[in-house]
Amino acid sequence: MNKPSNRGRAVASRQGDRFIKTVLLAGVTGLWLGGCSGPAGETKSMPRLPYLGERLVQPRPGRAPDTVVAQIPSFALQNQYGQPVTRASLAGRVYVADFFFATCPNICPRMQSQLQRVFQRYRHDSRVALLSHTIDPAHDSLPVLRAYAARLGVREGQPWHFVMAPRDTIFQLARAYATVAESGGDLPGRLAHGGTLALVDGRGYLRGLYDGLVPAETDRLLLDVARLLAEAPAEASLSLVTTQKPPPDL
Repeated sequence: MNKPSNRGRAVASRQGDRFIKTVLLAGVTGLWLGGCSGPAGETKSMPRLPYLGERLVQPRPGRAPDTVVAQIPSFALQNQYGQPVTRASLAGRVYVADFFFATCPNICPRMQSQLQRVFQRYRHDSRVALLSHTIDPAHDSLPVLRAYAARLGVREGQPWHFVMAPRDTIFQLARAYATVAESGGDLPGRLAHGGTLALVDGRGYLRGLYDGLVPAETDRLLLDVARLLAEAPAEASLSLVTTQKPPPDL
């Protein structure tokens, strides 16, 4: 872990990156599902991105239980303009999620430079959004988030949301996106997060994980966003709400 800055704040560490690489490796070996089929009735004629996420057992009366894949859980966040951002408000939109904090001097600028590539490609496309979660809400107030967004060239009304919520809420969401965000070490105020970019489809399913520090991984992310957009017309009438559509079978 790097030494904290003179403001007494921690920076995201290489140790955190090594941890998330372990999480991603676990995805290959079964902790995070990496190759299940899609929802019932989904066409099999086109190759699709896998459904990633925690496996759940869903009881079925009179039948053997199903093993299904969890969606990203519901959330209530606030963006840099004080506007609510929820899973329901993103229904039908492909989005890319990451975790950062405004005073982070090492991996965050590198990640944001890669996210800018996604933003530049899709900033005029209402089907795509970016969701950057601060892990330091005590410091990253709405004015701080607005200034941070402005430095990246993001204006109001554009689909890059820099969002905040209580820290525990953000840490729990990070686990749902198969990444890590946590207090880092024993010193007060230290923070750590991984460099993962997570791709989520219009129904809230995790569909891709990418190393946000590697340009070639962003190339792959851009291709996969296009793949999800190609899926969307066939699924436009499906709700994001889990109770209205069961998660995909394994």
